[in-house]
Amino acid sequence: MHINEQQTIVRKVVVLNKKGLHARPAAKLAEEAQRFSSSIELVLNGHKADGKSILDILTLAAGPGCGLEIHASGNDAQKAADHLSEFFRSSIGGL
Repeated sequence: MHINEQQTIVRKVVVLNKKGLHARPAAKLAEEAQRFSSSIELVLNGHKADGKSILDILTLAAGPGCGLEIHASGNDAQKAADHLSEFFRSSIGGL
């Protein structure tokens, strides 16, 4: 019997936007996360949010300078974690 264990990839990121993770960047982040088949979770101070859901992302109330963790698990978890980490570094700071 073969057991398929999916590895969870974790990346730490910081919210660079001066207004925090408000509606526009949350929508863009969810849109980017939806490009991947892997499960995406954002974690802030123990609170978890579905990274593919704008409303879930907004419930984190992630202000400027907040450190978040991206947890990706699934077939394309590595790609998803890398892409979303880069998204935080390059795009979200300007939204």
